[in-house]
Amino acid sequence: MYVYNSDMSKSTSTHSQEERDTKEARLEHPSGFLYLTQHESVPILIDALFDLPPGREVTQTELAEHTGVTRQTVSNYIDLLLEVEIVEEVPNTSPQRYQVANSDVVQELFELNSALNAVPE
Repeated sequence: MYVYNSDMSKSTSTHSQEERDTKEARLEHPSGFLYLTQHESVPILIDALFDLPPGREVTQTELAEHTGVTRQTVSNYIDLLLEVEIVEEVPNTSPQRYQVANSDVVQELFELNSALNAVPE
């Protein structure tokens, strides 16, 4: 690809390659935020969890119905939500029930969500 510099001379652009390399590096070594949001359904699941009353327990099927995604989608990402302490398993339940975890991650997500909602449109 050729671009013109301000002095109107031709030069090859490595900018696009550098952008691709940077993006690939981020994806190979994601931050916690990118790790959490790299799948488009995960933010939808988290957003729906904000609507649950405190202490509310749900099955994967109930969470799917509440979020508007398939049960398979919930099944695909429930381990990620458990891993990053957004949900926790309710012990001794069958079928397995989950609730929003009492964790620093959840607290920070609620605070971030509140701050974003407070920004005027």
